[in-house]
Amino acid sequence: MKHNNPEFAEIAERGTILRCQVGSGLHGTAVEGQDDRDEMGLCLEPAEYVVGTRRFEQYIFRTQPEGVRSGPGDLDLIVYSLRKWMRLALTGNPTVVLPLFAPDAEIVRITDLGHELRANAHRIVSRQAGPRFAGYLRSQRRRMVEGNIKVNRPELIEKYGFDTKYAMHMVRLGVQGVELLETGRMTLPLPEPWLTWLCDLRQGRHTQAEAVEAAAELEAKLETLTTRTSPLPEAPDREWADAWLVRAHVAAWKMA
Repeated sequence: MKHNNPEFAEIAERGTILRCQVGSGLHGTAVEGQDDRDEMGLCLEPAEYVVGTRRFEQYIFRTQPEGVRSGPGDLDLIVYSLRKWMRLALTGNPTVVLPLFAPDAEIVRITDLGHELRANAHRIVSRQAGPRFAGYLRSQRRRMVEGNIKVNRPELIEKYGFDTKYAMHMVRLGVQGVELLETGRMTLPLPEPWLTWLCDLRQGRHTQAEAVEAAAELEAKLETLTTRTSPLPEAPDREWADAWLVRAHVAAWKMA
């Protein structure tokens, strides 16, 4: 089933408890007039999609049709079912955890449940995020070194000799993973001095070799934090997550 059908759009609209900006706009690395807008939402499913035979995992909306690259001013929105989002967040998925830490100014919509979820980020984040961040970082670094990047930004390669946006996001991932493993939080937008360094990288003021070296150093830090020094718990509080999901859904169904 397509993820952008009207039925799913209605579920996402009625059930959203948290929706915020993600992507370069949230990280602080966007270039004015060059970036689209990425948003992520979390929604409660109707009862028939949880205990019935129907299925809903996410709703996707894009200003541009499928297969067409988004441009300045376009919107790319994904709204996850709260259950799917929680499953991914408990594993430390780097993108999925962003709504837990987005500043108020980047929040498009939030309910009491959304506030409650954000207040319990410490129950969701654990050392299990380390291998997820490190794995993505390692894969992106290898693709950059091998020239096997699966994106289409020929204008950047022509101008700078390599995909500077890809390189920027690669290093950004490592920076945020290290902060998360050290503190249990993410500073958004990115803090200095990394924010300026990353924006300079995107503008071609650092070389590809510098980006690869920075990524390798951050990957090593992630490994040390995951195995030895991170103050985070070894695993998330799955019992709390299950109980909270049940309570949230039952309360929503009673009100329906």
